[in-house]
Amino acid sequence: MLEELERRNYSASTVRCYLGVVEDFARYFQQAPDRLGPDQIRSYQAHLFRDCKLADNTVSQRLAALRFFYLKTLRRSWNLSLTPYPKRARRLPSILSQEEVARLIDCADSTFHRMLLMTLYATGVRRAELVRLQLSDIDSGRMVVHVRGGKGRKDRDIMLSEQLLAALRQHWRGLRRKPAEWLFPGGRWHSADHPISVNVPWNACHQAAQRAGIDKPVHPHTLRHCFATHLLEAGADLRTIQLLLGHYDLEQTARYLQLSARHLSAVASPLDCLQLTSSAEQDPGTK
Repeated sequence: MLEELERRNYSASTVRCYLGVVEDFARYFQQAPDRLGPDQIRSYQAHLFRDCKLADNTVSQRLAALRFFYLKTLRRSWNLSLTPYPKRARRLPSILSQEEVARLIDCADSTFHRMLLMTLYATGVRRAELVRLQLSDIDSGRMVVHVRGGKGRKDRDIMLSEQLLAALRQHWRGLRRKPAEWLFPGGRWHSADHPISVNVPWNACHQAAQRAGIDKPVHPHTLRHCFATHLLEAGADLRTIQLLLGHYDLEQTARYLQLSARHLSAVASPLDCLQLTSSAEQDPGTK
């Protein structure tokens, strides 16, 4: 299975995920996975929902790993009617106002965390893309940020905010040791020859949200949604936002139409068109 994944040039994270799923599947039944079939797959799927309490997207991902194993590795058939993918719930993400984003960034518990939050919001990158940013990806001449090898191994360019560039330069001057490659290197003094882990921006968001008193769930992807929604409300078109986010098609990006306060406020509620008698006029006790 590893060879089949490598031949198709799957990302390292996908390889680890798919192999881990098949390993967990085999361990659950205490049998080699090539001896298991549709009955065991259905039982395993129910176990993931019932016992593991996994979300529908996570279960779908695990089924995709098993499907790859049976189709590509074992060369067996896969009947979708016997092992259907779970129905996915369409949930709208929470969106922070611009004032809440500013409060979140100002409440970062360190200068380094502040830089992470500013970069997430200014570029709309995924946290895995954030940690892989290199110094050479900041092109101050063209005022763009190069995202290399994003989701689907796609490169793209994002506008470089002047405020972000100034903050990055100030952050650079304050470092004890200047990094040679990574924009956000790991290590105690942020000078190691490896980047930070994806958990660092997650913790930065969580801690800043607590300090800012924001009750909404906040994580790195929240700032990505805020980036896109605030661009849309400022007048950017969906095609531009699609390219900035690195989406495959406009269907993904069109979700932000549902999140935009500008589009919602442009349509009046039918209640506002009614001529209602005030409650004070209806209550005889108030006369």
